[in-house]
Amino acid sequence: MPAEAAIEARGLRKAYGSVEALKGVDLAAPAGTVLGLLGPNGAGKTTAVRILTTLLPADGGSARVAGVDVRTEAPLLRSRIGLAGQYAAVDENLTGYENLEMVGRLYHLPKGQPRERAKRLLESFELADAGDRLVRTYSGGMRRRLDLAAALVAEPPVLFLDEPTTGLDPRSRLTLWETIEARVAEGTTVLLTTQYLDEADRLADRISVIDHGLVIAEGSSDELKDQLGGESLEVTLEEEAATEAAIAALASLCAAEPRRDDGVLRIPVAQRRGAVAEAVRRLGEAGVGIDDISMRRPTLDDVFLELTGHAAEAEDEEEEVTSR
Repeated sequence: MPAEAAIEARGLRKAYGSVEALKGVDLAAPAGTVLGLLGPNGAGKTTAVRILTTLLPADGGSARVAGVDVRTEAPLLRSRIGLAGQYAAVDENLTGYENLEMVGRLYHLPKGQPRERAKRLLESFELADAGDRLVRTYSGGMRRRLDLAAALVAEPPVLFLDEPTTGLDPRSRLTLWETIEARVAEGTTVLLTTQYLDEADRLADRISVIDHGLVIAEGSSDELKDQLGGESLEVTLEEEAATEAAIAALASLCAAEPRRDDGVLRIPVAQRRGAVAEAVRRLGEAGVGIDDISMRRPTLDDVFLELTGHAAEAEDEEEEVTSR
């Protein structure tokens, strides 16, 4: 394992009866970075997280996290990681402060530290004013922030976030993103699973796309987008019947085969600069009317759709499988 790798898994396999949740997954994250794990529910993301956090034994393969072997040194590893999942794992009958202090005691922190860290984390997560309130009175966003704070009580070098912003409103999601970025800036390594591709685009240094238990693509966000080619002109014509004339007029600009989707003509171009103006000129000379024209770069949504054949959101099958 490379000296600077905080997370490394090789050939992870896990099956539930005849269902193979993981079929030989390799993952790696250098220290102080965010590894985004993308895939529809049922793809194997949560299974991988459970194995890497010692909650589930693998059927095969190996993994080291924070320099510790996941299988043979599980008790030691648990003291070096934090975990926050889709649902806030906090006690509704305790206050926010009591929840954090309790976590510190469970980690066997030295006397006085649980109280000190609870106060500091409540302030960091903008929960200080609600620290003495019972958690049952918290909003969903507040509970999620408290859950993430609890995962950080022991100041772990590696943090696992399993779809931490699912169901949050946009403002709460943004606040949580900023919190994650601050932790990474301080040296924490994060493995983030998410259904929100804009979340991965913003936070992840590297991304692994997993589907049907296999990693089917990996790289930075830009590298994955570049796999789909460069930018494209998107042209909405006044009349659909003019499609062939438009394609003929723009033929020399095309870097790949143009296509028409949902009433929009997409023209891959080799060069961005001046493409819109040139396209408008050529279409005008050809007598082709346009309603709209713009330049568009592939998004992670496009990457995901191209790789998996379906959108990021899907039925939650993995929870059903892993609970058997």
